[in-house]
Amino acid sequence: MPSLKDLKNRIASVKATQKITKAMQMVAAAKLRRAQEAAEAARPYSQRMAAVMSNIAEAVGDGDDAPKLMTGTGKDDTHLLVVCTAERGMCGGFNSQIARHARVHVRKLLADGKSVKILCVGKKGYDILRREYASLIIERIDFRDVKQMSFAQAELVAEKVMGLFDQGGFDVCTLFYSEFKSVISQVPTAQQLIPATTGAADADASTSAIYDYEPSAEEILEDLAPRSIKVQIFRALLENVAGEMGAKMSAMDNATRNAGEMIDKLSMSYNRQRQAQITKELIEIISGAEAL
Repeated sequence: MPSLKDLKNRIASVKATQKITKAMQMVAAAKLRRAQEAAEAARPYSQRMAAVMSNIAEAVGDGDDAPKLMTGTGKDDTHLLVVCTAERGMCGGFNSQIARHARVHVRKLLADGKSVKILCVGKKGYDILRREYASLIIERIDFRDVKQMSFAQAELVAEKVMGLFDQGGFDVCTLFYSEFKSVISQVPTAQQLIPATTGAADADASTSAIYDYEPSAEEILEDLAPRSIKVQIFRALLENVAGEMGAKMSAMDNATRNAGEMIDKLSMSYNRQRQAQITKELIEIISGAEAL
């Protein structure tokens, strides 16, 4: 059984930890609002960009004039997985959920006989994936020193991906990130970047409308395709920042409450042991007095 001094030291230690987790929760809450606003502001632009790409791609079709970023190499033998996670921990299962989603995809591809390459954006995803797939990781991009995520970071990732594609390094590229839903809900998401998935055409456009493009639709796609990839990566990075702050806020709130419960239990043990010690001393004094 621990002594009174040990219990007192333990209570002081847990109280100090509780102060730290409470401070981290408040910092995450302050950063969350800004990150959430940035993520929500990026969604309409990203969705509209995808709609424009879809409309123009329908006009171009699958001809030889379509850019390679849209049509791909015509094969799906080699897959590049861009896994975006946070640079730091202390955010519950945020990073592990993204990495788990990527691992499931890797296993499926390897079972189908495909070749897989992994590009890690963020330290935590790299630390998790290298335990099992160190040989598949080709590079890690670190944004630890970046105070606020900007389009420059998305351009850096996009340039590396498109440069590798131009060199014939892969056939299909898939982006993994966590879509921010709420403070307690972040959904791991996989999005194919190359070849670009056009999806359905813009629902607001009239089906009978005929468009004339100047310059040609092929030239517009040639310029928009790289920009669209950068926009999608930028949105993923912003969603990750918002999700990380939300997950960290929840995790630190839980840690603060758990520390409070532990302090209550330790304080109760301390008081009981102290009371028992006082009672024992009183019994010894009374017994000694009666003996006299």
